[in-house]
Amino acid sequence: MMTLTFASLQVRDLEASKAFYSQKLGFEIESFNPQACVFKYNKGQASFAIRTPLEPLEGKELGVGVALWFAVEEEIDSLRAELATRGLTALGPIIETPFGRAFHAQDLDGYKLTFLNEK
Repeated sequence: MMTLTFASLQVRDLEASKAFYSQKLGFEIESFNPQACVFKYNKGQASFAIRTPLEPLEGKELGVGVALWFAVEEEIDSLRAELATRGLTALGPIIETPFGRAFHAQDLDGYKLTFLNEK
């Protein structure tokens, strides 16, 4: 059996991405160093990192085909409105999925973020 225990996204600008996740999305920074920033999400139940590139990124697209899903306790309409006041632009309307109500957004490098009220 395999279990995914951690995810790390390579970003072009660590400081800009750190500000995006902490200020626009309100994620809590667990640790930070010149190569990476680790975020705690959902009161520490999950964590992920953004990091400086492991290889040159010139001419490469980041985020294509990558989606992170975050289960949220907040009512999805209220969360979407709150995040909009912080400058987050949602990609399309709130949708009904087999898992619950959700909306999508995108970070600075094109990684798709989905916020979901689970059924």
